Amino acid sequence: MSEKQQTWVDGAAGSAYDVDNLPYGVFSEGEDPARVGARIGDYVVDLAAVAAGAGFWTEGGLAALFGTDSLDPFLAAGRPVWDEARSWLVSLLTNESDRGLVEPFLHPLDSVTMQLPFTVADYVDFYCSLQHATNVGRIFRPDGEALLPNWRHLPVGYHGRAGTVVVSGTDVRRPTGQGRPSADGGPPAFGPSRRLDIEAELGFVVGTPTALGTSVPTSAFADHVFGVTPLNDWSARDIQAWEYVPLGPFLGKSFATSVSAWVTPLAALAAARVDLPGQDPAPLEYLEVDGPAGFDIAFEVLLNGEVVSRPPYASMYWSPAQMLAHLTVNGASLRTGDLFASGTISGDEVAERGSFLELSWGGQEPFATASGPRTFLEDGDEVTLRATAPGTLGNRIALGEVTGRITAG
Repeated sequence: MSEKQQTWVDGAAGSAYDVDNLPYGVFSEGEDPARVGARIGDYVVDLAAVAAGAGFWTEGGLAALFGTDSLDPFLAAGRPVWDEARSWLVSLLTNESDRGLVEPFLHPLDSVTMQLPFTVADYVDFYCSLQHATNVGRIFRPDGEALLPNWRHLPVGYHGRAGTVVVSGTDVRRPTGQGRPSADGGPPAFGPSRRLDIEAELGFVVGTPTALGTSVPTSAFADHVFGVTPLNDWSARDIQAWEYVPLGPFLGKSFATSVSAWVTPLAALAAARVDLPGQDPAPLEYLEVDGPAGFDIAFEVLLNGEVVSRPPYASMYWSPAQMLAHLTVNGASLRTGDLFASGTISGDEVAERGSFLELSWGGQEPFATASGPRTFLEDGDEVTLRATAPGTLGNRIALGEVTGRITAG
C-alpha cells in the first residue's frame, strides 16, 4: 500500500482505523437486516450496498458475498477474492471521485449494532506462550518441572466448544460446576465458580477449507487463514483443576469464549510480522517456518476500565502457522469459520501476564488495582481486551476490542 494514499473519510486519516486496517464485521441498524461492513475511522461501510452501486451484483460477485448476515460466504471465497476486495475497498476510500458512491452508505458506529461476524465451525485453543506455560507449571507443580516433556516439541492444544463463542459485549454468566473435595475426604464441592479468570489471546479465523485426510504446511498459512480477532478464553480455575486430569479442559472452559465483532485481515498485519523468539530444540520438519512467523501485537487487559496488564504477542513461542500445521498434520479437515486461538499471551514481566491466575500467582499474591487488591473475577466486573499493531502507513492500527461483564451464576 502506497504511503501517499489518504482516505477522504472524515477523521479516519492517521487514525487506528485508516485504510491500512479495514477490519470486517456484521452490523445491523434499526429494523434493517444484518449485513457485512468494513470499519473506516468511526464509520462502518455497507459493503453490499456499495458493491451493488458499483455494478458488482453478479452471481458470486462481491455484492452477493457481502449481502448476507455473516462473513461466511466471503471467507469461503478464498485468498484471491479477499485480496481483490481489499484493493477495491482501499481504492474507493482513497479516490475522491468515488466519494459520491460510498458516502451515502457510511454509518456512524454509534448508530449500529454489531453481531457475531461469522459462524464458528470448530474451536481449538492452543497453549503457545512459553512464559504462560512456565508460570502455570510453577503454580501447580512447584516441586516438579514447569514444562511437560512434549511442550517444546509441539503446540499443545484442546478442542473447545464452538457454540459458546460469543461476540464482544455479551454478558458472561458465572459458571456452576464441581470443584475439589474438602481435605477431610468429603464429596466434591458444587456451586458457582469462585476462581473465575480471563485469558488474553489472539484468535485466527479460517476461510478456505480443506478435505479430510489432507494437511496444511506452514507455508500455506495465509492461503487458509483470513484474519485475526482478539479473544478472551474465560476460565473457571476451580472447576478446571478438578476435572482436567487426565483429559484436559472441559466445563472449566466451555461456558463462554468472547471474540471481537471485527476480524482484521492478515493483509493489515503485513508490517507487524516479526521473527519468533527462538525455538530449542528445533521443531520437526512439518513445523519449520521460513521467515518472520510471529506478530508484533501489543495487548492491554482492562479490569473495570483500568489497565492491569500489557501482554506482548511478539513473545509467543509457537507461531500461528505452526498451530495450523499441527492441527491438520493428522489429516483433520478445516471448515470455513474454524477458529483457533493462541492460548494465553504472557511476557517476561509481571505486568505482562495475560491471566489473573498468573497476576495473582494462583490467588496467593493479590495484584493492585485502584479499587484495592484483586485475585479472581467478581460479579459485575467488566474485562476489556485491546490490541494494536504497526500499520503499513506508519501509524499503529487497532484490532477490535473484546468486552465481557460477569453476571451472577
